[in-house]
Amino acid sequence: MSKHRCGWCLGDELYEAYHDQEWGVPVKDDETLFEFLLLESFQAGLSWITILKKRGNFKEAFDHFDYRKIATYDEAKKEALRQNAGIIRNKLKINATVGNAQAFLKVQEEFGSFSHYIWNFVNHQPIKNNVKFYKDAPATTEISDQISKDLKKRGFKFVGSTIVYAFMQATGMVNDHETDCFRYNEV
Repeated sequence: MSKHRCGWCLGDELYEAYHDQEWGVPVKDDETLFEFLLLESFQAGLSWITILKKRGNFKEAFDHFDYRKIATYDEAKKEALRQNAGIIRNKLKINATVGNAQAFLKVQEEFGSFSHYIWNFVNHQPIKNNVKFYKDAPATTEISDQISKDLKKRGFKFVGSTIVYAFMQATGMVNDHETDCFRYNEV
């Protein structure tokens, strides 16, 4: 008998693997948190599967998501990224990624780690929702609104409440697996 999965990932091997292995697993290390912040910001206006299919290209193009390096990107590097057909070549998102890396470093300086800063919004514990059908999961919450507002105040871009909530789902700050999904109690 096959395992029950959340409805959003069915029918695509890449989606199912992401769902089974990563989505909703609490992430506490800054490197992975930055990776998801970068990917979620590029996802704005696009489908997540588009980003997943290009994830390897993003990893190569953005120095394995090394925010310390990304924070130093100059105009030549940004132009090279805009010419890279393997990623989303959006000038505003590329520029935002460099600025976000710089803001990320400032948050680390202030709070000791980005993880400590971001997880503080949920008291360092995942919020376990009771989603019966994935389409019933919220797109935003009061907490994602609060995080979005604070990130923007700190200079982050492409961090609207919907993007922040998707980031929270991806990094396990909230558990929005369907209640009958095999991962619901595992994460």
